[in-house]
Amino acid sequence: MTESATNRSFVQLAGVGHRYDPNPDIPPAITGINLDIRRHEFVAVVGPSGCGKSTLLRMIAGLLKPSEGSVSVFGKEVDGPRDDVGIVFQKPTLLPWLTVRKNVLFPLKHKYGRYGREDEKRADELLAMAGLETFANKMPDELSGGMQQRVGIVRALLLNPDILLMDEPFSALDAMTREQIGFDLLKIWQENPKTVLFITHSISEAVLLADRVLVMSKRPGTVLEMVSVDLPRPRTTHTISNPHFGKLTERLRKHIYEPEVA
Repeated sequence: MTESATNRSFVQLAGVGHRYDPNPDIPPAITGINLDIRRHEFVAVVGPSGCGKSTLLRMIAGLLKPSEGSVSVFGKEVDGPRDDVGIVFQKPTLLPWLTVRKNVLFPLKHKYGRYGREDEKRADELLAMAGLETFANKMPDELSGGMQQRVGIVRALLLNPDILLMDEPFSALDAMTREQIGFDLLKIWQENPKTVLFITHSISEAVLLADRVLVMSKRPGTVLEMVSVDLPRPRTTHTISNPHFGKLTERLRKHIYEPEVA
């Protein structure tokens, strides 16, 4: 039987390592990373500071070449930035002189020099999906931090990328806003499925959002464990009170804070 596209590896890292400094006495950022991500799977990455989480993301994005091994998307080796990859960084970096709608449309303006009515319609649909339809003509400084980050997510989705890479996108938000925007992200992801790699320092956030959680070691970063999050979807506030949620977060926490007994 032919394996379905859903179960095939969409993103694959084979023996990947990266060294920023050629001095052999300085350890590489990451080493020996093997990872397979299926299409429309949500994978979170956790690990101690400096373990190479962002390095991993930048290599999948085509912004950084591995020093060893290979990174491929659907069987094709990544050799530079791709149109089918959207990136959301820690800060949304919205242009303060453009409205919310024009910020969302900016990638098209930047890439092609123009956008049409159909593009505006798609931007409005995505803003509505994110609960921002009434703010389309507002300026960024009229929005809260959480709303600005949702605009950043919508902007990354405008070109309908197959892959969404998120580098600690909620780290600057307060705890309550962070939790709410996490649920907002899940709603957007469920309505507009993407293959997601989500970098976070929050263990509970990783368990709440992901299908699987990749746990990385301290530098040089390598894979300690890939943990399946066997919690039902859709995830809600009740998920957090599920006893199994607590067991999963404790399992991840031991890997990071008590590696010798994990």
